[in-house]
Amino acid sequence: MQKAIIVNYLTDKRNNLSDLNQLLQEGWVVVSQSAMSGAGGGGAVYSLVILEKN
Repeated sequence: MQKAIIVNYLTDKRNNLSDLNQLLQEGWVVVSQSAMSGAGGGGAVYSLVILEKN
């Protein structure tokens, strides 16, 4: 089974890295990662992450 999530990072307090870390702790494995451009600037970083779990 595969799952796609968009990881975003603006500041230490405004990000969803905990969501990615939780999935990794549950046994999901990163299959691929692709950088995405942020809409409208603002300094946010976005990445499309494909995860897989058997």
